[in-house]
Amino acid sequence: MTNWPILAQSHDALRAAVAAVTDWDAPTPCSDWTAAQVLQHAAGDQIGFAAFLTGGPGPSFDPFSPSGTLDGTPGDLLEPALKLAAEAWAGVATSYEKVRVPVPPNDMPAGLGVGACALDAAVHAWDLAKSAGAPTPLPTTLARDLLPVAQQIVEPLRAFGAYATALPATSGDEVASLMRYLGRDPHWTP
Repeated sequence: MTNWPILAQSHDALRAAVAAVTDWDAPTPCSDWTAAQVLQHAAGDQIGFAAFLTGGPGPSFDPFSPSGTLDGTPGDLLEPALKLAAEAWAGVATSYEKVRVPVPPNDMPAGLGVGACALDAAVHAWDLAKSAGAPTPLPTTLARDLLPVAQQIVEPLRAFGAYATALPATSGDEVASLMRYLGRDPHWTP
């Protein structure tokens, strides 16, 4: 079993952000989506990564068209998704040169693939924390580790609208630098 600290840290950040949300209908930095829709999207993405890695089933809903209606608690949706992703990645050796992931070009080295999965969870953790008016749950070291991942995978995804145009870089705060690269305004407020 492979240990992927970058994924564990991102999953912990997502859990912390979910715990901070009190209004699931609140707006988020993620376009016109509510906090509930961002949670659904984040959970669906983690299930999608697991499905690509294991050949198992994908999400039972469209993560790109989330309903915004939560059945049960937020944890009822989130925890099984995080468990699926963590267990799928635990079976992937760091030495694998090609793993199948739902991010173009779909085949990438294991370290980059798990980084893409972690980046997805971290970005949505940040979105949810911002929505709740809570501090970022992302540690500086995690943001520092995720920026090179983003720089390798994001540019092709901008053409599909998955990420906005990068905002001008600033020095200092590494979490803000990562979010600005991803086209998110670190000063966004609900």
